Amino acid sequence: MSDSENAAGQLASQQNASQKNASQQQNRQNTLGLKIGLGEDVHALVEGRKLIVGGVEIPFEKGLLGHSDADVLAHAVADAILGAARLGDIGKLFPDTSEKWAGADSMNLLSIAAARVREAGYEILDIDSVLTAQRPKISPYRDQMRQNLAHAMGIDVACVGVKATTSEHLGFEGREEGMSARAVALLQKVH
Repeated sequence: MSDSENAAGQLASQQNASQKNASQQQNRQNTLGLKIGLGEDVHALVEGRKLIVGGVEIPFEKGLLGHSDADVLAHAVADAILGAARLGDIGKLFPDTSEKWAGADSMNLLSIAAARVREAGYEILDIDSVLTAQRPKISPYRDQMRQNLAHAMGIDVACVGVKATTSEHLGFEGREEGMSARAVALLQKVH
């Protein structure tokens, strides 16, 4: 057997092994029907706006700037569930170019996103999230945020995690120019 024939045989063997691994991975995914999604959102803090985070109005001298009520946490969660179901993101579902969504309540937007996810055949199993803001302190509002998010998605509050952190005075969050949020979602295909 020549070197070129040996190399061709090895390449074919590697391709077959790769295809077999991909097929096994696909079978595992299809069997479990689990999908994960990641959402992230950022909004600037400005004077003259209410600060609404996780559906809670928080007394503060600034609020988040956005086309809707700019609830950075609700937006990150909505993007996470939509992403897990491969349905795009909130910008696609609720474009900021549409007056229909101007000033919209983000808990309503999250409810609509959750309904779309269910229509696509998925159950929302779990959400975890983190909010980054230097101020105000989020811990007094955390339980209400969890309840609001859970209610909007129609899931048990035990399935929703909300954490908060500062950025130790670094970056735009640390300078109190804005807030950011990240969320992960675990969905399961049910039909």
